[in-house]
Amino acid sequence: MGTRQIEFQIAADPPPRLDKALSRDVPADENLSRTRLTRLIENGEVTIDGVEIRDPKAKVAEGASVSISVAEAEESHIGPEDIPLNVVYEDADLIVINKPAGMVVHPAPGSPNGTLVNALLHHCGEDLSGVGGVKRPGIVHRIDKETSGLLVVAKSDAAHHGLAAQFEAHSVERYYRAICYGVPDANDPRLRGIKGVSFEPGNIMRLTTQLARHKNDRQKQAVLFHGGRHAVTRARLVETFGNPAGIALIECWLETGRTHQIRVHMAHAGHGLVGDPVYGGKRKLAVKAYSAAAAEAVRSFPRQALHAAVLGFEHPVTGETLRFEADLPKDMEFLIEQLRAPLT
Repeated sequence: MGTRQIEFQIAADPPPRLDKALSRDVPADENLSRTRLTRLIENGEVTIDGVEIRDPKAKVAEGASVSISVAEAEESHIGPEDIPLNVVYEDADLIVINKPAGMVVHPAPGSPNGTLVNALLHHCGEDLSGVGGVKRPGIVHRIDKETSGLLVVAKSDAAHHGLAAQFEAHSVERYYRAICYGVPDANDPRLRGIKGVSFEPGNIMRLTTQLARHKNDRQKQAVLFHGGRHAVTRARLVETFGNPAGIALIECWLETGRTHQIRVHMAHAGHGLVGDPVYGGKRKLAVKAYSAAAAEAVRSFPRQALHAAVLGFEHPVTGETLRFEADLPKDMEFLIEQLRAPLT
């Protein structure tokens, strides 16, 4: 495997740690993240004034000569698979996919193949220039297996670095459509009594909590108010169904992006998503409020009714503002059609 040498000097007033100094001063077009630089230091790929340094915390002086050996991207251990993809946008640096429900994003012990990453390795082929030293797609965010919708994936280190920074800064625009039990409305006094729930102008429900793994079920997330990770979700009522209304179409958008965030937050507010086997629960619908077909469509809906409908961000290489929209998938469209149908 070939290598390339990156050589530069440490600028004035260097940070107290080598990894931070390298991250600040390495040429920007090399697109080496601090995490990658730390790994290169620990692997003995960095010399300072001709001396190999393996401690990321080592001090470095202004004017020191740095040489970094970077290996060419190696092949991923994950195998490519010829799986059809709904590609919304693609260029040399990134790809936007409309993921179907049922597809896992990244291989894991329970899902070793058939994932989005397997499909992307086949689709992109030699176009992958290497992320973190490996020819693989750069996953900067995920959506659950049974959630459909838009996902952006990096094809280069430059895109991976830039997209990750935008997600960390919460500057990425992400809107979801969901079908939930009940009607989240500011006029509901019950909602105003739930800790973490508030309302903003325009009947926008704001959910602000901490989230962490459930102490008894490691596959679930739980709402906390001390510890865990800060999470903010907003939800807006779009349409109600039934007479009286007992199901609603809502639009949600994320200020943070935690695991299962929308599903957990809506369940916390008492408005779990239709079809959600983990947080939504099965609920009895008022017999006279829906047609038999609508009630059956709700009862049998096979997944959480959640779709990542809008994704907007700044292109990490060109700086262009990109925004994509994906229509509701057919299963959610059919469910809404049944819910809209008049009683017979």
